Amino acid sequence: MNVGPQDGCAWITGASSGLGRGLALRLARAGWRVVASARNAAALAALAHESDHITAQPVDIAQDAAVAQAVLDIEASISPIGLAVLNAGLHVPVRARTLHAAEFRQLADVNLLGTVNCLAAVLPAMIRRRRGQIAIVASVAGYRGLPTAAAYSMTKAGLIAMAEALKPELDLLGIRLQIVNPGFVRTPLTERNRFPMPFLMDLDDAVAAFHRGLESERFEIVFPRSLAYMMKILRLLPYPLAFAITRRLVPRD
Repeated sequence: MNVGPQDGCAWITGASSGLGRGLALRLARAGWRVVASARNAAALAALAHESDHITAQPVDIAQDAAVAQAVLDIEASISPIGLAVLNAGLHVPVRARTLHAAEFRQLADVNLLGTVNCLAAVLPAMIRRRRGQIAIVASVAGYRGLPTAAAYSMTKAGLIAMAEALKPELDLLGIRLQIVNPGFVRTPLTERNRFPMPFLMDLDDAVAAFHRGLESERFEIVFPRSLAYMMKILRLLPYPLAFAITRRLVPRD
């Protein structure tokens, strides 16, 4: 059964820009009470100013105690969390010639462990109610390791595997878990990229696809589909052939 505004609020992390911000506005227009979280309090305040249905709740998801307290505050002062969209994430390009452990640690702390902090905070109440919906935002980059995305692909592959492992048990507990694997979307994050981005998607189209996926029964939400299918094929190729393809993506500087 679909979760809706009657089940409580929608909590969105990484809501200060890009997909998270766009989804917050779309869900608010659809009748949800939205709680928007990110580290950038000023950007969240600007977002909340655009809709009476959006409340800003700044939090750094890498801080487990802060996340737990934020969720308690939301449930106590606003409403139960019916839908949690765990969208916050970072990307730092990694080159083998200048590889530093700190880059991997930074992305693991936010993309992977930060998402785990959010799960640990929202699951107990959802399980008690035996109802809720959680969408974990990973990436098509989690299908196969890609040049310059060693840290990013590592974290996103981890999120996909974690969601696959948790879903059967959460199904039995009444919680609908979904994994969201976007491709390239025109956001402040992708504006930093200095390489061709195939099937680059406009933000409004990506937000609409995201919303449709949340309202569906699918476990995996992907967009744009053309890039997702290409990446799924790449994942199935034998290593010699896959590496012959990905080697062409290595920057030549």
